[in-house]
Amino acid sequence: MADAYIIDACRTPRGIGKQGRGALAHLHPQRLASTVLKAIAERNNLNTAEIDDVIWGTSSQKGQQGFDLGRMAALDAGYDVKASGVTLDRFCGSGITSVNMGAAQVMAGMEDLVIAGGTEMMSLTATMRDPSIPPVFDAGNLHLRELHPQTQQGVCADAIATLEGIDREAVDRLAVVSQERAARAIAEGRFDKSLIPVYNDDGTLALDREEFPRPGTTMESLAELKTVFDNFMNLAFTEDGTTFGSMIYKKYPQLEGKINHVHHAGNSSGVVDGAAAILLASQSYIEKSGMTPRARIVATANMGDCPTLMLNAPVSAAKKVLERAGLSKDDIDLWEINEAFSVVTEKFIRDLDLDREKVNVNGGAMALGHPIGATGSILIGTVLDELERQGKKRGLITMCAGGGMAPAIIIERV
Repeated sequence: MADAYIIDACRTPRGIGKQGRGALAHLHPQRLASTVLKAIAERNNLNTAEIDDVIWGTSSQKGQQGFDLGRMAALDAGYDVKASGVTLDRFCGSGITSVNMGAAQVMAGMEDLVIAGGTEMMSLTATMRDPSIPPVFDAGNLHLRELHPQTQQGVCADAIATLEGIDREAVDRLAVVSQERAARAIAEGRFDKSLIPVYNDDGTLALDREEFPRPGTTMESLAELKTVFDNFMNLAFTEDGTTFGSMIYKKYPQLEGKINHVHHAGNSSGVVDGAAAILLASQSYIEKSGMTPRARIVATANMGDCPTLMLNAPVSAAKKVLERAGLSKDDIDLWEINEAFSVVTEKFIRDLDLDREKVNVNGGAMALGHPIGATGSILIGTVLDELERQGKKRGLITMCAGGGMAPAIIIERV
C-alpha cells in the first residue's frame, strides 16, 4: 500500500457561534470554507486543476450549509472546475473522517492530490432548528428508539460521569487546565503557523484571533456556574411525552433519579464557527511537484460504541488504531481527544492511563470551541504543528461522535 502524506494544514480562528455576537456569524459558510481552501492553494502554489478531490466534513447539511459545501466552496475559492468535491457527515467526527477518507484514496493509489477538511457555522445551524422535528439522534424513528434510545449529549456526559464516579471537581479542574493551556498557546504563537485571517467581502478584517477563550477561568469561577443538563431530564421532545431522561433510563434503569449532574457551560465544548483544510499527497505527486511533506499518515480507524451513552467510543478507537499501526501508547508523543465534554477527556486519560502532560497540550474545545464538522481537521493540524515545535514524532487524534462513534488517526512527522 502506498503512503499518504500531509503537506500542509490551515484553519480559520474560531468565532463565537452566536448571531449578533460572533465575528464570523454573518458570513456564508461557503465563504468561510473557501477562505481555507484558497489559503492552502496559495501557500503551496497548487495547480488546482490537479486536485483529484475536495473531501469536506459538515454535520448540519441543510440551508446554507447544504448542497455539497465542499464542491461549492472550492468553486468559490476560484479552484479549477476539474477539482471535484464531496461533503460527508459523521457528526462531530466529520473533520477526522474527511482526512481519513482522503488518505485512504491516496494510499489505495486511486488519487494523488486531495484536500480534506470541514466547516461548521454553529451560529447558523442554531437558527435552522424546527421545534416540531424530534432531535437528530431520534428523528421520529420509533423502531430505532426501541433498539437504541438516544438522548441529548449533555445528558449522556452526566450519565457517564455518574457511572464512572467522576465528580464535578475533576471535570472542572480539566476545564481550567484547558483554558490555561490555550492561553499559553495563544500567547506563545503556537497556532500562528496554521491560522488564516478571515476577511469580509469588502476586504475588511472579520477575525484574525481566537474569539471564544476565557483565560481568567478559575476553579472558583467555575464553581459559580449552575449545571445545565439536569434541566433537560424532564423535557419532553415528542408529542407522546417522551423525555430526554426517559431515554437514558430505558437503557440504564439503575441511573433513574441518581444522575450526578456535573457539566455546565464552562466544562463543555464551546459553540463556535470555523473551518479547516488539510493538503494530502502521494509520494509520486510529491516527487513530481517538488513538495515537502510534513507528516505521514500511519493508520486510521473507526469504532462504534453504545449509542445511548454516545460519547464512549474514543478509548476503543484509540486502541484499535494503535493495534492497526503496530504501536503501543508509549509510541505516541502527543494525544488529542476532543473536549466535547470534560468527562470525555477525563475518562479517556484514566482508561488509557495517559500522561496528562501529553494530552491536549494546547487546550481544547472547552477553551477554544468545537465547530462540529471542522474540529477533527483542526486537531490534526494542531498536533502536526506541535510535533514540529517540540521535535516529537507521533500524534494520535480521536473524538466522540453522535450515534456512539469515534474515528481516529495516527500521524508521524517527516
